[in-house]
Amino acid sequence: MPRKARVAPGGFVYHVLNRAVARLPLFRKEADFEAFERVILEAHERHPTRLLAWCLMRTHWHMVIWPERDGELTAFVRWLSHTHAMRWHVAHRTVGGGHLYQGRFKNFPIQRDEHFLTVCRYVERNALTAGVVTRAEDWRFGSLRVRQHDSEPMKRLLAPWPVHRPTNWVKQVNEPVSPREQEAIRICITRACPYGGAQWQQRMVRKLGLQHTIRSEGRPRLDKRGRS
Repeated sequence: MPRKARVAPGGFVYHVLNRAVARLPLFRKEADFEAFERVILEAHERHPTRLLAWCLMRTHWHMVIWPERDGELTAFVRWLSHTHAMRWHVAHRTVGGGHLYQGRFKNFPIQRDEHFLTVCRYVERNALTAGVVTRAEDWRFGSLRVRQHDSEPMKRLLAPWPVHRPTNWVKQVNEPVSPREQEAIRICITRACPYGGAQWQQRMVRKLGLQHTIRSEGRPRLDKRGRS
């Protein structure tokens, strides 16, 4: 069965992520993180797009991206993932050893209001949530730290946000995301459905043809004649 076409038109903000196959480590040592950052820089030169936030973790990575044109997000992330996988296999002497990523990257659109801020908090505090650091801004391989240090080469990739970033943003990132918000984001990651208010979500589902992302899981119910 052919897989569904990627839905990521320009003009919308997206949460994008990918994981290593079988949750194996993408980044085994600091040099692996640094190599991936170099690939991000190259990907951005080839396929410029607006990067708003990111966090690189041992087995996966998150990004918040705001493409201007149709096809822009796919071109950027596809080149990034493909190039990273090839170089990773060469560096670790596993060429021909199989896939690095578990599959195609996942993405879902985000409403540009407090829901956008919630997703950015979720992304930028990922290392803190995982217990890797005690303060989110201490994680070297994330946009929260990069934004605060002018010497970081990755800082030039950071684009202005579509909504105002609170002046106490670092403090907010260090505050836990509520269980309700975490579950809502988890569902959006799993099903690739839009993240936002109910009315906005329904509009996006209709506009982008994402009805399949909000249908109830399991087999469709049948009527008395056996029709779905």
